[in-house]
This record gives sequence, C-alpha cells and structure tokens, in this order.
Amino acid sequence: MSSIPGGTFRMGSDRHYPEEAPAHRVTVDGFWMDRTPVTNRQFKEFVRATGHVTFAEVVPDPKDYPGTLPHMLYAGSLVFAPPTRPVDLRDWSQWWNLTKGANWRRPYGPGSNINALDNHPVVHVTFADALAYARWAGKALPSEAEWEFAARGGLDGAEYAWGEELTPGNRHLANTWQGNFPHENSNQDGFQRTSPVTAFPPNGYGLHDMIGNVWEWTEDWYSARHEADAAKACCIPVNPRGGREAASYDPGQPEIRIPRKVIKGGSHLCAPNYCRRYRPAARHAEPVDTSTSHVGFRCVWRPPSDPKQPEE
Repeated sequence: MSSIPGGTFRMGSDRHYPEEAPAHRVTVDGFWMDRTPVTNRQFKEFVRATGHVTFAEVVPDPKDYPGTLPHMLYAGSLVFAPPTRPVDLRDWSQWWNLTKGANWRRPYGPGSNINALDNHPVVHVTFADALAYARWAGKALPSEAEWEFAARGGLDGAEYAWGEELTPGNRHLANTWQGNFPHENSNQDGFQRTSPVTAFPPNGYGLHDMIGNVWEWTEDWYSARHEADAAKACCIPVNPRGGREAASYDPGQPEIRIPRKVIKGGSHLCAPNYCRRYRPAARHAEPVDTSTSHVGFRCVWRPPSDPKQPEE
C-alpha cells in the first residue's frame, strides 16, 4: 500500500460531464491505498481462503427480477463484444452481452480463463464481492473523495492523473481506447483488453492504474451532482461520504429499484469519441448487482486514532 497524506483539494470538474459538477473543496484525512487494483492472483487467494462465490456465479432469484423471462435468468456477467461496424452510441446493448458462464475465472465466457492473467485486475465483481474481499483483507473500499484525491497524486486541479495532457509527448500513460469506439481500436497503448496492473507508470503517490484499465468501485452511493462549495471556508466537508441510497436509483428506469454506487477512473474502453472519463474527476453510476469485464476495485486502510503503519 501507499501512504496518502490527505488534505484539502478541489473535487469534481465544471468542464466535462454534468455529474462531475460543481467542482468544490473537500478535505480528506490521511489513509493508505493499494498501489494497484486487486489482481486475479490476490482474488484467487481470497476465494481459496473463504470459499466466496461471486454474484456472477449464482443463478439470479426470479423474485428479484419480476417480469424477467425464465430463460434470461442464468449465472453470467456482462462482457464487452465489439461490433464490426459503427453503431448507435446511445445503445450500449450493441457492444455489451450478458454472457452465460462469464465470471472472474472466465472473463470472456466459457472457454476463456485467467491462467496467464495473474497480474491483471480481477473483473466481473459486484460491489458485494469487492466489499467481501476488503473485509477479509482487513481493509475497506475507498470513498469517492478518497479515491479522487489519491488519483490526483498531489496535482490538485490537473486534468489527468499526471498533468494536463492525455498523451504527453505522444506517450500513453494509461490503458484506454484509441480509435473510434466501439468497433475500431488501434491498440496504440499496447493492449486490447485489460493490462498488467503495473504496465503503466505510477502517479505522484505511487499508485498504478488510477486511470484506465478497469473502473473501480467506491463505497459511496451515486448522486446526479456534487454538492456546491460550502459558504464559508470553515465549513469545507471533511471525509464526505456521498449521497443517499434512496437517491441513487436510476431515474430513467423507475421500475428498477436497484441502488447504484459510484465507480471511478474509467477503463480500457474509454475513448475520445465516447466516455471521456479517463480523468480523476470523472465518475459513473454502477448498480450494485452488476458485474462486467471492465470493472474491478482496490482497497484502502484508514488509520485509527493511534495510527499504526500497515505491513507493506
């Protein structure tokens, strides 16, 4: 883990997607954060020790999904499947398939495996799966504010985790999408899918993959916008914990009452023409029961009042 000093910073952005606004000042206490997303090797150790079965490996209960046709209820997860031609970018079903048998062990469905992916981030984990791992490890999931502060690496207000340019000197510093999403990926960064968690340089706090590769769960409930700046400097929020669960439901699907958490960092599917969320300020809503081939997580450790440094 890396020690994150804590401090006051400007969270969010007024220059991009509406859910990132308004930019506002918040304070976080010091904490420790995993240097990389949790890897397949680490998650495998957790499963061996606990017998944990992930959400994607369990057949859904029909009571939780009223109106769903029986043949649509099977153990599986969402897998990115690129189309061969340009498609309507408003219709994500053009590139996401709910694949039967896809899970953390078989990230692309039956026939795939993680034999050569020990150092890649674990994927196909829901919020509950990530939380179970964190508790087993004696850690926690980060708040959105903690995650964003850490991702900035000491560069308060910078556009990216390393500065103001996405590819300074034409150098790729994160695993993102190059080309026209979702049908054309030139792989200029060297990776078509996930990448080893230390494939790209760390930020100023020694953290790898805070941008790109996989989205990462946080513990905060999603809200459509940030709270505005406090009226007085003395009232800057300290260690804020996001919105309310009841307000996290998707207003576009009022019939579905599944709460959503904030995920951060973007992924290898974020492209210049779609989802420019490869930035510390970027955020997205993810239903707690959803797992995909591009969402993972990392953990934090918060010192008690008498702080004791955790083992490296």
